[in-house]
Amino acid sequence: MSRVSANLMTVERPGMFSLLQDLGRLGHQQYGVSVNGPMDEWSHRLANALVGNGDDAAVLECTLTGPRVSFSQDTLVALCGAVFEAHVDGRPVPMQRAAVLRAGSVLDFGPRVSGARVYLAVRGGFDTPPVLGSRSTYVRGALGGFEGRALRKGDRLPVGQSRDGRPLPLEELRRESGLPVLADLPRAPALPPLLEGPDIRLRFVPGPHWDAFTPDARRDFCSVPFGITQDSDRMGQRLSGPVLQLRQPLELVSEAVVFGAVQVPPDGQPIVLMADRQSAGGYPKIGYVCSADLPALAQALPGQAVRFTPVDQAAAEGLWQTFETQLRRACNAAGRALL
Repeated sequence: MSRVSANLMTVERPGMFSLLQDLGRLGHQQYGVSVNGPMDEWSHRLANALVGNGDDAAVLECTLTGPRVSFSQDTLVALCGAVFEAHVDGRPVPMQRAAVLRAGSVLDFGPRVSGARVYLAVRGGFDTPPVLGSRSTYVRGALGGFEGRALRKGDRLPVGQSRDGRPLPLEELRRESGLPVLADLPRAPALPPLLEGPDIRLRFVPGPHWDAFTPDARRDFCSVPFGITQDSDRMGQRLSGPVLQLRQPLELVSEAVVFGAVQVPPDGQPIVLMADRQSAGGYPKIGYVCSADLPALAQALPGQAVRFTPVDQAAAEGLWQTFETQLRRACNAAGRALL
């Protein structure tokens, strides 16, 4: 049951597509329930760490445009992921750093500078009722998050209490008027790995149907850029490029799919399955994008190009270990700064 909270966030403008997401609804795929969770786990977890939350606290994921919101109490917030011009009462709010918003002040997201998704974390997390053990929003299923949907103007979301119950260090933050910022907090890495550069390079492990594709298809998949199309969403990044043909038609029994699986439907144009993927699929899987590279893909925009580089399973596991080490160091540094 959700705790009663005296702090409420009021939505004055929702943005294009703003959803509550924690780390996902695990353990229900066998019943056809999507996992959901953040598209960019790096930014989600880092934003939580910057305000002293655990990894799994619910955060607001905003796509392409941000909201305008206000809080009924002084609130510690952090913005991570895509870079936006954000202001409070006309003063800029820093990215990748915690800041205190005074009660009643308005946080207003302006133009997007880079990336696709920004994450707004609040100390204590958003305290909506969990559904099947998660506060993540599943729009297609109309469950979780805030009434199972994207935010609308006038919504009022409850903010929870911090894990340890400690109040904010407001006295030392109120040394001067305006917007206080935690000056001793180290600036976190601004973007997930591999997002820099004109093309997004995605490492992948060949999938179970790799050998079912023609030699030309396998060569093209590893050497030719694929563009991200306008049809992409939280369910999958749809790509456009050379047609990936099979050696011969395949009839496959549907099987479980995972975040990062690259399916190839009959039109030969690959789809990288993302956070809101279905629980099972029957299209051939040419590969699996390494988990460490998925945050970069989540921040990509339609029109950008991706390139695929094959690695083996051991290399993919090493990449994830490095990803976790780097992220945990940043999160630990943020947590120490709040002590």
